[in-house]
Amino acid sequence: ESPNILRDYTLENATRAIREISQDITCKRKIRLASGRELSALDIQRELLDKALKFSDTNGYAPLEMKALEMWEHCVSTIENDPLKLNREVDWVIKYHLIEAFRKKHDLALDDARTQLVDLQYHDICRNRGLFYKLESHNLVDRICNDQDIDKAKDQPPATTRAKLRGAFIKRAKERKRDYTVDWVHLKLNDQQQRTVLCKDPFKHKDERVDKLIASL
Repeated sequence: ESPNILRDYTLENATRAIREISQDITCKRKIRLASGRELSALDIQRELLDKALKFSDTNGYAPLEMKALEMWEHCVSTIENDPLKLNREVDWVIKYHLIEAFRKKHDLALDDARTQLVDLQYHDICRNRGLFYKLESHNLVDRICNDQDIDKAKDQPPATTRAKLRGAFIKRAKERKRDYTVDWVHLKLNDQQQRTVLCKDPFKHKDERVDKLIASL
């Protein structure tokens, strides 16, 4: 949708807003926008969702886009009613229920080391140890992609995002056996010149600077 028909949702203080939102499991905490308006994260999501739904009614979406829109609407509508009902779909809700069940079973405080260990083990990416994978094996959480999709994504990044640039750089650097450093926004060659390209736009998938860096390898 054309950005000029969207309202300005710039936050007055993004860091503070994220911190405040992350501590509110009701999802109704108000945050201040740069314009002076006060909205909850849920309010913002609802306004954006309604715009997307209206656009869909007149323009339509591709099947995968429609699926994403349906999931978005489901989550926003459920959060408006009771966010804790999203115990199969939303990561923090899944973890909340897991930790609360563990605490009640063992009569533990939230700051108990054993409770905090559950918090860490939930995110363990080792499939033999990670608690999320144990929930998944018992069909207690929903998935949106299968293992084959994940394996494919390791070598085939989204073609319309900066991940394409990142993937192309990493592939060529490995082929040339060059030392490199990559994070969300930086592509860096760890050579004498320390050549670095900054990729700020997550949706920019073509960049002459990256092409030149790759060509120099």
